[in-house]
Amino acid sequence: MKSIKQILGNFDPIKDKYISREFQSYGIYIAETLDDLKHRGLYIKLAKTVHRSILEKALAYVSDSNAKNKGALFMWKLKELRNNKSQLSNLK
Repeated sequence: MKSIKQILGNFDPIKDKYISREFQSYGIYIAETLDDLKHRGLYIKLAKTVHRSILEKALAYVSDSNAKNKGALFMWKLKELRNNKSQLSNLK
């Protein structure tokens, strides 16, 4: 994962004029990793609202697979991880 310094170092204000926050950059990174730029708005929203550790676990799971539709697999794994987290919090 890139640090903030690396992201800002690669920032081009002409090309990346709509990316002004870190979560937006991370959402675009997820979309590029999943090869699903069509749904980049969804990934930006997830990067803003979902805890980063859950997103990283789901992304690592998908990047290790050879799935044809990585976006669908990412969303399935994300749902599974979020449900497991809520079940663990209900046990306490």
